[in-house]
Amino acid sequence: MTTPPIVCIVGKKQSGKTTFLEKLLPALKKQGVRVGTIKHDMHGFSMDHEGKDTWRHRQAGADTVCISSPNQVALIKTVDRELSLPELAEIFFQDQDLMLTEGYYNSDQPKIEIFRPEAHAQPLCEADKAWTKKLLAVVTDADIDLGVPKFGLDDGEEVAKQLKEWFGL
Repeated sequence: MTTPPIVCIVGKKQSGKTTFLEKLLPALKKQGVRVGTIKHDMHGFSMDHEGKDTWRHRQAGADTVCISSPNQVALIKTVDRELSLPELAEIFFQDQDLMLTEGYYNSDQPKIEIFRPEAHAQPLCEADKAWTKKLLAVVTDADIDLGVPKFGLDDGEEVAKQLKEWFGL
């Protein structure tokens, strides 16, 4: 198996990243693309709920806890450093055609920025940095030119087609 291409969906807080992913993911699935996602959380997170068996396992000292059922599996693993996107793709996403992230603006991976002027005055990525930040496209309702293809906020189908073309999916 090969590691899938990685594309980061980036934008400032409340820009509409999750909302756009909710449009893009079904469009990719409809086009036959197996896609996985990662949500970046700079502050740490907790998936376990106090009192549940997996929480109790972690409290008792397990460094890795897995819960499995006939149709899904979840893993909580203590790590000594944040894993890179290529490492995460290699470990967890080898059976996918594409890996999308929400966040990871500072990564060295290709990006699509979501920008809404009613949420923020300026996009994250400036036109003169689009090349160095590996900006593939911008999804916006603003009249801006970042030197990359521009899509509307509801253009999940078009972005899915473009991703398939760019990455040969």
